[in-house]
Amino acid sequence: MNIFGVGLPEVTVILILALLIFGPKKLPELGKQLGKTLKSLKKASNEFQNEIDQVMNEEDKEDSLKSIESNQTNQENLDSENKNLSNKENSNN
Repeated sequence: MNIFGVGLPEVTVILILALLIFGPKKLPELGKQLGKTLKSLKKASNEFQNEIDQVMNEEDKEDSLKSIESNQTNQENLDSENKNLSNKENSNN
């Protein structure tokens, strides 16, 4: 067991010291509060990650739309050039 670089012997010493300092009545309350704090930090972290992912997806969609529009414009230009060349060839004949 290795939590944040702290092994089982270190965790045992920390728990014994906490028990001696806070006493057996206060220790469950501290554990409960620590659990709530960690849960709220995890929730905030997940929300932040979701916002980042959402912004990245929006940017990818915008880039895709710009690429599609650019491709359509290029295709229209090529079609127009081909039509002009075809008209010139027909007029020369």
